[in-house]
Amino acid sequence: MKKIPFRQCIAAIMLVILSCSAQKTYKVASPGKSNEVTFSLTKTGQPQYILSSGKTKVLEPSLMGFEFDGLPKMTDGFKVLSTEKNTVNTTWDQPWGEFKKIKDNHNELTIHLEETGGQKRKMDIIFRVFDDGMGFRYSFPKQPNLDKVKISNELTQFVFPADENVWWTPVHRENSYYESHYRKTSMSRTDTINTPATFEAKSGLFLAVHEAALTDYASMTLLKGKNNTYTSELVPWADGTKVYTQAPFATPWRTIIIAKKPGDLVTSTLMLNLNEPSKITDTSWIGPSKYIGIWWGMHLEKFSWGQGPKHGATTKITKEYIDFAAKHGLNGVLVEGWNTGWDGDWTADGRAFSFTQPYPDFDIEEITRYGKSKNVRLIGHHETAGASQHYESQLEDAFSLYNRLGVNSVKTGYVNKYLDKKEWHDSQYGVRHYRKVIETAAKYKIMIDNHEPVKGTGLQRTYPNLMTWEEGRGQEYNAWSNDGGNTTDHTVLLPFTRMLSGPMDYTPGNFGFDYKLPQGAKVNTTLAHQLALYVVLFSPLQMASDLPENYEGKKEFEFIKQVPCIWAETTVPDAKLAEYTVIARKDWNSNDWYLGAVTNKDARKLNVPLNFLDAGKTYKAEIYADGAGADYKSNPYPVSIESKTVNSKTVLDVNLAPGGGTAIRFSEVK
Repeated sequence: MKKIPFRQCIAAIMLVILSCSAQKTYKVASPGKSNEVTFSLTKTGQPQYILSSGKTKVLEPSLMGFEFDGLPKMTDGFKVLSTEKNTVNTTWDQPWGEFKKIKDNHNELTIHLEETGGQKRKMDIIFRVFDDGMGFRYSFPKQPNLDKVKISNELTQFVFPADENVWWTPVHRENSYYESHYRKTSMSRTDTINTPATFEAKSGLFLAVHEAALTDYASMTLLKGKNNTYTSELVPWADGTKVYTQAPFATPWRTIIIAKKPGDLVTSTLMLNLNEPSKITDTSWIGPSKYIGIWWGMHLEKFSWGQGPKHGATTKITKEYIDFAAKHGLNGVLVEGWNTGWDGDWTADGRAFSFTQPYPDFDIEEITRYGKSKNVRLIGHHETAGASQHYESQLEDAFSLYNRLGVNSVKTGYVNKYLDKKEWHDSQYGVRHYRKVIETAAKYKIMIDNHEPVKGTGLQRTYPNLMTWEEGRGQEYNAWSNDGGNTTDHTVLLPFTRMLSGPMDYTPGNFGFDYKLPQGAKVNTTLAHQLALYVVLFSPLQMASDLPENYEGKKEFEFIKQVPCIWAETTVPDAKLAEYTVIARKDWNSNDWYLGAVTNKDARKLNVPLNFLDAGKTYKAEIYADGAGADYKSNPYPVSIESKTVNSKTVLDVNLAPGGGTAIRFSEVK
């Protein structure tokens, strides 16, 4: 009989012991096997997950759990009661969007957990894994020991394998409505950042961490910790509580998009798929709009919001804007400053605003009648200055008035650091308020364009009357910011950062670059770049933001009049973050395609394959490109307009000036 060395015996025994004490793992992969989640409990019974893409580790073991005010924490001491798996493979239609049809194909794993001691509370964790990423949420079934709950911390970790580079904006430090320039640093140089946050991983993958279906809960930000870790940091109420709730309840989905190239971030529909279907059964009244507004003139100090000799919202001026819109086939006119409350420092106290009482020089009855005769709608405006309770007290009356007058879309605003002088816009308090506005608006068949909002998390699927929102530095910063306006790379980067949370009301279309204001802000693009933004930056409500006189007689204005606001398909032929972006989209209502290409401060030549066009068909390409000598600094105006015959095999030469762009319409030649 052969003797086994003592050391080998000990090693074998240790291996048996370790295998017996190892925690069981539970795995779920995406339908195409490209991404996989592995769930397990630590030795102390704390939930943790790992995320992989192929052989690449996206997230290392990341802990999960909760702390409460007045209750024991739910972080460890769990056991797995049971698990469930499910597969979904369906397609659903949108009433508007960047895609007419959306495929929802995912595998789901639900982990049913229970505490092994103490109160034996239960918690479910639900993972849904898609080929473009993953979402997970916590769900708490009804139970006596979670009847009334104050969440003090959600301890969800995102542990990266390296000190990755991340594009980010700071939380509340510069302003409270996400209106900061994106910056790129290593994770180790951040503190608390907003989502969506976009990562350029050392593995070569592009990642975006965000959330979906934010409902009666606090917005999630990311707090930087040790060892390449972010932890969920919920935005608190003024009293420090993060969330007030009661079982049964579920958190929003924590989402991670996984992309091999930047364009895959743009075309991901993961966030929409994690929201509930539309609660509005009849969506026939919801639709896109191309409009102008009595707005830019106020930023340029040509008009004033309040009463006086420069008051912009008058019957006379509004009718002139309606005439211009009717002449050029635009279907709306936004009017700001029409209602009482704008005189003096309106930002100090929004309780002066009435949302049903117009100023004496604004005959709202006559204006809406006149607009109807011209097939042009008045677009309403409700600035609250953050006085959300005051606004809620008038919501029914205000929306009822608009409904009676045929005003079917409203731009809301909350220009104040806080709501009601103490609560953050993206706290549970703010989330509840914005949802109430959307739901009340739906009752009166009114679409919402929300400025100074809580961030988008796909709610437009559930309430498609939530059309667009600001949530970022828009065109207005090019009029009054004291930092020189938006940088040349700002609009180039937005599709891969801010716009991962949904449509943006950037208000493109500036044709006049020679204005002079004391702050020194200016539009840092060429005119052709402004045209391309109608394709690059998606919004179903799109504004031609400049003064009407700056459009008159301009051939370039034809592109703005023609370009759609909603799309049947979207693709990204080429992009490099913050350097250049090329996006192509197919019209919702025809076989026409449109392309927008924009660059940062550097001129560049791109070779763009047109393989997104239908094979075997010929197209006429109407090209609006930077003209000779175009430069955003010295000469933004030149635009070259030409036509070419192309097909799906064509590789198009696209020449972009510094800060420049190209806008193209492809119409099928029958």
